[in-house]
Amino acid sequence: MNAPPAGATVEAVAPPGPPRPAEVAELARLHARAQGIDGRVLDRVVAAAATEGWSAVWARHGDRHRAAGRPLHACRHHALARWPYPADPTADRSATAVVDAFDAWRRRVGGIERLVLELPGGRVAAWTAGLDPARPRPLVLVMGGIVSVKEQWAPFLRAARRLGVAVVVTELPSVGENTVRYGPGATDLVPQLLDRLGPQAARCGVHVVGLSFGGHLALAAARHDPRISSVLTVGAPVHALFADPAVWAALPRTTTATLEHLTGTRGGDTPALLAPMALGPAELADVRIPVRYVASRRDEIVPRSEWELLARVLPDLRWVEFDDAHGAPAHLTDTRLWLVGHLLRLCGDRRAAALDLALALRGRAGRTGRTGHPTDPATGRPR
Repeated sequence: MNAPPAGATVEAVAPPGPPRPAEVAELARLHARAQGIDGRVLDRVVAAAATEGWSAVWARHGDRHRAAGRPLHACRHHALARWPYPADPTADRSATAVVDAFDAWRRRVGGIERLVLELPGGRVAAWTAGLDPARPRPLVLVMGGIVSVKEQWAPFLRAARRLGVAVVVTELPSVGENTVRYGPGATDLVPQLLDRLGPQAARCGVHVVGLSFGGHLALAAARHDPRISSVLTVGAPVHALFADPAVWAALPRTTTATLEHLTGTRGGDTPALLAPMALGPAELADVRIPVRYVASRRDEIVPRSEWELLARVLPDLRWVEFDDAHGAPAHLTDTRLWLVGHLLRLCGDRRAAALDLALALRGRAGRTGRTGHPTDPATGRPR
């Protein structure tokens, strides 16, 4: 690169600023709905946050619920106070309050245990249900995306016994209590977790439910880890988001700011760091297990080319496509029915047909597609 002429002024490029409050509020709607927070409550909080601050308003709601003896409600509101990542002291406090409130709730209801593991890159915490060495069940390993804490999965943890599975819910690296740094080395997280859980936990197969960026880590791990029987995901980035500068430039500032926070980088250093994580056709050719994908046609984060790439390469992909934004916030019930139905089918559970019927009766099944061959329920692999 040529040096600037002598005496020339080099204008510094300012790093990108924080996300706009309106964008944060709009993207938070998915997480509020997923937690059962009424849209009217969200509207009131958003209005108040314009003057009092996002974290402060949600934290105040969380404190009120905790004082009233409603720890799960407190957990949900504090989770939004630290959303999309803890950026101020109030959000930091709420990040701790989320875990404390959930811990109080799970002790009250029973059947949910806390697990803390020391991995090579840091400490990972998880909530578990149904882990019993004497009675091994299919293991469902759940991991959210870059803004999702593990405490958001309370209903799924409670449903573990009813579904006949063991559940381990944890977080993406650098999210929540996970102190592993998010970046290229994060793709080792799932295999390392399975190593620590031990062979008995994976005896009946491992089904990874990874949302968004969590789905990307699951696909990366599935390339080489034979313990993984299937991957189920919603809006997982695969290649273009990591490798295409034009896709990165079009991302919401909330997304890029969160990735900066998780990686400890700024500006152009962030996409440069993440570029090696792209999974192209050569890498995806190693994924030979069933993959189930919920896609959104108006996804503002993950371009359509991501699941089109999967459809070209994977031998056993099934997907449903909703006319919705990232995470399909207007189709939460449909998404849950579709994913749990496929999970049960992959576990060889005949109750999957009932969920298929429920989804069909709702009349919102979305456009579906598939590749390859049907899977063998006994192995979870293509026939």
